[in-house]
Amino acid sequence: MASALYRLGRFAYRRRLLVLVSWLLILLVAGGTAGRLGSNLDDAFTLPGSSSQEAMDDLGEALPSAAGTSAQIVFRAPGGQKITDPQNRQTVQQALAAAGKAPQVVAVSDPFQGKTVSADGSTALASVSYAVESDELDEDAVPGLEQSVSAARDAGLTVETGGQAYSGTGESGHVTELMGLAIALVVLLVTFGSFLAAGLPLLTALIGVAVGICGLYALSHVFTVSSTAPTLALMLGLAVGIDYALFLVSRHRGQLAQGLPVAESVARATATAGSAVLFAGVTVVIALLGLSVVQVPMLTVMGTAAAATVTTAVLVALTLLPALLGFAGERMRPAPGSRAYRRSRPGVANASRRWVALTSRRPWLTIAVCVLALGAVAVPAADMELALPDKSTSPAGSTERKTYDLIAEEFGPGVNGPLLVVADTEGHNDPQRSAQAVAARLKEIPGVAAAIPAAYAQDGSVAVVQVVPATGPRDPATTELVTAIREAEAGILSETGTDTQVTGQTAIQIDLSDRLSAALVPYAVVVVGLSLVLLMMVFRSIAVPIKATLGYLLSIGSAMGFTVFVFQWGHGLGLLGVDEAGPLISFMPIILMSVLFGLAMDYEVFLVSGMHESHAHTGDARGAVLAGVQASGRVVVAAALIMIGVFASFALSDNPTIMMIALSLAFGVLVDAFVVRLTLVPAVLTLLGSRAWWLPRPLDRILPNLDVEGAKLPAVDQEPASFQSAASRA
Repeated sequence: MASALYRLGRFAYRRRLLVLVSWLLILLVAGGTAGRLGSNLDDAFTLPGSSSQEAMDDLGEALPSAAGTSAQIVFRAPGGQKITDPQNRQTVQQALAAAGKAPQVVAVSDPFQGKTVSADGSTALASVSYAVESDELDEDAVPGLEQSVSAARDAGLTVETGGQAYSGTGESGHVTELMGLAIALVVLLVTFGSFLAAGLPLLTALIGVAVGICGLYALSHVFTVSSTAPTLALMLGLAVGIDYALFLVSRHRGQLAQGLPVAESVARATATAGSAVLFAGVTVVIALLGLSVVQVPMLTVMGTAAAATVTTAVLVALTLLPALLGFAGERMRPAPGSRAYRRSRPGVANASRRWVALTSRRPWLTIAVCVLALGAVAVPAADMELALPDKSTSPAGSTERKTYDLIAEEFGPGVNGPLLVVADTEGHNDPQRSAQAVAARLKEIPGVAAAIPAAYAQDGSVAVVQVVPATGPRDPATTELVTAIREAEAGILSETGTDTQVTGQTAIQIDLSDRLSAALVPYAVVVVGLSLVLLMMVFRSIAVPIKATLGYLLSIGSAMGFTVFVFQWGHGLGLLGVDEAGPLISFMPIILMSVLFGLAMDYEVFLVSGMHESHAHTGDARGAVLAGVQASGRVVVAAALIMIGVFASFALSDNPTIMMIALSLAFGVLVDAFVVRLTLVPAVLTLLGSRAWWLPRPLDRILPNLDVEGAKLPAVDQEPASFQSAASRA
């Protein structure tokens, strides 16, 4: 692998103008396409294979209006008045008539006839029905609905709109991205002491992210892309793009300080640091693409989008960055006597080496303290509850959030997430009577606040009973209610002669959370098995992969425990601007596992490859640990700080999904880099000594040798004369 990357780095250096122009053309095409088409983001989701989705699909064929998306309009009278007062009632009815003419609206309920007026008479709730799913709504559908009821607001009523039609949770502003870039710039300046060296990783990361995000926006017109996907791709693209470039630039500057020619240094940095970058990138991509095994289309697209952005970041680091280093030339070489020059010289102990020397004096004690501390932080993860976000997690000032809160306050939390029970009335003499019998039986189930026949197919084949839970969509009691309704289906069939199935967005969300929860352990087994095999190929060792994988599990456990402690138990939520605690986002744990896996392997390869190389040359196990940390500790610290800074800045987003994922990743990187890789790993390797590098001969023959350390590269003085002359001419 190193030899192939050496040739790639040499090509990018010699043909740097061609490489630069090619990437600029790619950026121009992607940006132009995205600018012309715009974005088409949507948070609608399906769950193929689930009973709730199958029931929804059947309902869509028999009664399209019941299976389409919906919106809600809440009218509240001014203080001291009632919504049923003649003037207010007339204003509401005029607004409803206008709403019925809004784009794609097929029906609007009358709250006065449907008796959806609050007990104190101050508030009325109307439902708006569309014949299509939310991802099929035209761009003017929701704005048109809001405009249709604006006259009622002007007349003095409080009017808010929300519901399923508001499928997007909104995209984060650009402040978080700028904060992350500012943190990265500070870390890079401290690391390199040069604006040029610090600017190149930022420049290449931004180009890679721009290409990835523009391509994603363009593809949103072909696939259903959630509003979370671009932000997740942006967050990961920035973090890994900067870090990957940091590794290459750091290796290049160190080689220049030791006297290598620019051309040779670029090729060797691409071969050695580039091998670790390629390895880390591939592991992240595989883990993200592995999300498709859960068979949730929304999650598959999210993982694929993030994987595509990470792939772009790797390609930029391995091609565009070497070309830019060629343009920079001698200006990247640290000046003799400068701090950057002194840091790159062998024998000068840095802070990372001094820390590891201290913690490795009593390795057993260090191991025990690390394991116990991380185990304690992971304890809350045992109490983890999962659910999908609903409108209660929308930004506090948004109309959909205000609608949700008003409905919960005046009508009960279950009205925000009603269930649909589909009754098969085909062949029944009186479908309406059958539906009423089903509704009466459903009312007997604990946790049901109301059960009302809501719609009938014209051919009499299907009836829909709307079930209003006593609890909100994300409440565990609502999940228990869905289970209870399914358990009662056999009894309902025997008592009423009607076959029933529960569906609706709330039921589908519950099924999705259950599927994701069930997928966590199998996915973890796949990721752990993958890490063992990959690290075994890289380091030709049994102990190193096992140690690295156990460290990864400690990092994951502590990150999940911390996230439960904050978001589910509610500690420190006020600092994040979150109103109330609740279950974790269903897909957060599996995304955390996939992303942190790649990052952990990244730091592992950079640190341990230097230790492996030193041990192979000297046979001194303890000295090899210190030498590896001396060579790569500083750049790993810088890379981790950049990752933490970028993720933490996104934790300030007003999108609760992104906030939760970003904070869990920031904490996970903090733990994995500083506690596991820079403390626990050196202590374990010191304790094991030379046994850490043992591999049975049969395995050694079977496993391919990836050569991420560049052991097979020719010595500098053996470089072909033709390349030396070409490089000097360049």
